[in-house]
Amino acid sequence: MELKQKNHLIPRLKKVEPDFGSSLRYARFTERNPDTKAYWHYHPEVELVFIKEGFGNRYIGNHISKFENGDLILLGPNIPHFGYEFGLQGINEEIVVQFKKDLIKSSAEFIPEFQEIRELIHRAKSGLSFYGETKTFVGEQLAKMEQRNPFKRLLRMFKVLQVLAKSKEYEVLNATGVTLIVQNQDEDRINKVYKYVKENYQSEISLDQISAVALMTIPAFCRYFKKYTNKTFTQFVNEFRIRQAIRIIGLGNKSITEIAGEVGFNNFSHFNKQFKKVTGVTPSAYKKSIYQVIG
Repeated sequence: MELKQKNHLIPRLKKVEPDFGSSLRYARFTERNPDTKAYWHYHPEVELVFIKEGFGNRYIGNHISKFENGDLILLGPNIPHFGYEFGLQGINEEIVVQFKKDLIKSSAEFIPEFQEIRELIHRAKSGLSFYGETKTFVGEQLAKMEQRNPFKRLLRMFKVLQVLAKSKEYEVLNATGVTLIVQNQDEDRINKVYKYVKENYQSEISLDQISAVALMTIPAFCRYFKKYTNKTFTQFVNEFRIRQAIRIIGLGNKSITEIAGEVGFNNFSHFNKQFKKVTGVTPSAYKKSIYQVIG
């Protein structure tokens, strides 16, 4: 894709789901996924990206620049950008952490110590690139987060943000002027769809029903949902139901058959198939692994 074409693309709203039982979404990639397709997108979540090694180009808002020997970027909400897999060369180890800006905003209202972090998030609306000792130290901290439980991961993330808030080793990318003003309609529509699924996933949800929620025809809704989530609506509902099943299995007081029905799967064989597709193991194997850990 030529750079001159980028600014004419309409960025897609990317829906970001936090990890189960967590306020954050944490992902670590030790090798590039050849099937991953980078695209011009935005999301209301704050994003921190660490590239340990490799070189390439940054495409953030109206900012285009090169980086070498890895990178550490903090992006504020709703800044259109390409993922780093677009044009990255060399060894790739990437860590991405995303969270809602309200996590910091609400904390700062009651905890004075969070004020510096709140100001950091405000500065990040232009995009910030960190270097030097800050990049090295933060990269090490982010890598350690992978093996932490949600509570300890959150505490370490606050530590990382405090380091970034105090650091002078950064460059402002000046990606302002392109944080989206017209995204509210799409974001509200997607949120209505997600809310409806959350409240009705235990029952069958037809395309007629969900299209009416989105105030669209069925064909238009299917195209719209796939465009903004990279998933079909059926795929999304199945994955949502499986996440609920994982939560219930963790409680340990219901059989797998009961859980399948409770999360909206009328066909047990289909439930097993979808569960393995999402988690890589069958529900029974997953339940057994939990008991082994507890035991």
